[in-house]
Amino acid sequence: MLGDLEKAREEIAKNRAEVIERLVQFSMTDLLLFWGQEKDLMERQTKIWGPILAWAEEKMKAKFVTTQGLDVPQENQTSGYRLKVFLESLSDKELTAFYAAALQMRSVLLAAALVRGKINAEEAFQAAFLDELWQAEIWGSDEEAEKRRQTIKSEIEEIERFLHEPDKK
Repeated sequence: MLGDLEKAREEIAKNRAEVIERLVQFSMTDLLLFWGQEKDLMERQTKIWGPILAWAEEKMKAKFVTTQGLDVPQENQTSGYRLKVFLESLSDKELTAFYAAALQMRSVLLAAALVRGKINAEEAFQAAFLDELWQAEIWGSDEEAEKRRQTIKSEIEEIERFLHEPDKK
């Protein structure tokens, strides 16, 4: 995957503005904005997602509105500009890692925390799959879902390694 990330880095460098715009649009449906309704799940979300949301709001000087429904909160559109400024501050390497992580985790906020070192790959994975892991505890684990999660976990770990490896120049 490191080779794939290096190739992606070249493409992202050529198309930064377009990639950033896609990520801003993607942020409207960020995983961390859609909370569950069950008490136990909400407590876990508060414990794990709450600090990441607070960190992102402070870092980006933005307010991200959460919901328990399926409708995208309109207020989050104003945070898009702040996210754009944050993304523009990233190097091509960081933006590549950010993009790959955001797609794997369905969250630009988790990707930001990973890229900036607020959380590590394990914490990012646990946060990204908090609801699935909670459901697996209650209903039992599905082998296919478990394999998919492990593949994604490995990819998040690879993204973290890519971020920390020295540039080849």
